[in-house]
Amino acid sequence: MAIAKYLGTETEYGIAVIGRPDFNPVLASSLVVNAYAADGRSRAKWDYEEENPLRDARGFTQTGTAEPAPEDDIGLANSILTNGARFYVDHAHPEYSSPECSNPRDAVVWDKAGERILEVAARRASGLVPGPEGSPPGRILITKNNTDGKGVAYGMHENYILDRSLPFGEVVRQITPFFVSRQVMVGAGRIGNEFGLDDVPYQVTQRADFFEVEVGLETTLKRPIVNTRDEPHADPERFRRLHVIVGDANMSEICTFLKLGATALVLTMVEDHFLPDPPALATPVKSLHAVSHDLTCAVPVLLRDGRTATAVEIQWHYLEQAKKYAEERGAPSWAEDVVGWWERVLTALEDDPMSLDGIVDWVSKYRLLCRYVDRDGLGWDDNKLKLIDVQYHDVRQDKGLYNRLVATGRVERLVSESEVQHAMTNPPDDTRAYFRGRCLDKYRDQVAAAGWDSIIFDVGRDTLQRVPMMDPARGGREATEALIDRCATAAELLEALQA
Repeated sequence: MAIAKYLGTETEYGIAVIGRPDFNPVLASSLVVNAYAADGRSRAKWDYEEENPLRDARGFTQTGTAEPAPEDDIGLANSILTNGARFYVDHAHPEYSSPECSNPRDAVVWDKAGERILEVAARRASGLVPGPEGSPPGRILITKNNTDGKGVAYGMHENYILDRSLPFGEVVRQITPFFVSRQVMVGAGRIGNEFGLDDVPYQVTQRADFFEVEVGLETTLKRPIVNTRDEPHADPERFRRLHVIVGDANMSEICTFLKLGATALVLTMVEDHFLPDPPALATPVKSLHAVSHDLTCAVPVLLRDGRTATAVEIQWHYLEQAKKYAEERGAPSWAEDVVGWWERVLTALEDDPMSLDGIVDWVSKYRLLCRYVDRDGLGWDDNKLKLIDVQYHDVRQDKGLYNRLVATGRVERLVSESEVQHAMTNPPDDTRAYFRGRCLDKYRDQVAAAGWDSIIFDVGRDTLQRVPMMDPARGGREATEALIDRCATAAELLEALQA
């Protein structure tokens, strides 16, 4: 029987210093992370002991590639937040890695909380960047997107807990057509392409053009549709983590919910050996590009058996199986809402993709850009349109174009702003993130380090004390709230746990 799908997101945010294009992005990112963490910052460092990004899910550890130095060793900012998230500098970008969540709706809340955290952090840091001589300080702009439009991409990654006993080859076989086709529902949209194609002035996704292989370990070069990094951040005998790098960073809450929820549901069916043979693609990488370049969502791609199918038809295959699974096996409680949105979006894509304005990011942005094209007679290569493309992803609630659409009621929301504000400082209730967040809040001066699967305390003993958290499901409010409430110090907490 499939295990519960604990999940979360990692988002590298775009960063620029207005008026200082020459300013070092690594330094700017560090200023942003440190500015947010300055108030009551924990001294805890990130625990790298169990991390190995070169371990491959296909059963080997890659050699000959130097591991990057931990951020702490090269002076980059790295914070662990009381909401259970990690906020740090990665590849010259500020990155927010959400806490573990037990369902896709919670994942939307804590992902959106990351946007608010970046908004606050950038505002605090802006006064720290010197402007040109005689000018005011530079202003830091943060965008939740995936490309600078100049050939550089940065990632949004998803994480899903899987049963270790499931053969990874079966995951690859079933999930590849799903990943290639799901972009029509959850792409963030972008102007231009990476291949110099005149007939692709705008496309469905930001990331598709940067992928080159079907399966692999890399995340920044030769990007694969299915990533094989095998770091479970949990008990490796019981769990594996599917590290997904092929999705866009979404502003739309509906897109984030559908992206995470549909994927988690497909993985649940894979674990239960419920799915029939998938509509295998003849050339997955070329199909990924072709689907992204087709705004009609109606151009078919070639299947391995010689037939053809559109991305929407491939998604209908998975959705029909999900509905059947729910009827025959029983699905997680959140699945009904996922299936409802899944069906609504696919139906609209078949009838008229543009009817998803206000729901799906790539459509909402495209309709916004079209209004400027029609009003001002702009070409799709006009710099004004490129600026609007970026402004759609601006995380500022009063300036970002997506957020302005929200304010005027032209975008459907899934969660309340009060939930998002709460999630900025509080962890989810029903995962190990609760224990991590509460300990960082209450015992901040006694937490020496923390990672996803452990917390290390310094309580004045001869050695540091590690508390393992090897199961994402253990450590929630129900199990640990009373314990933490009654222990005034970390030493008392450790004694209680040992007892």
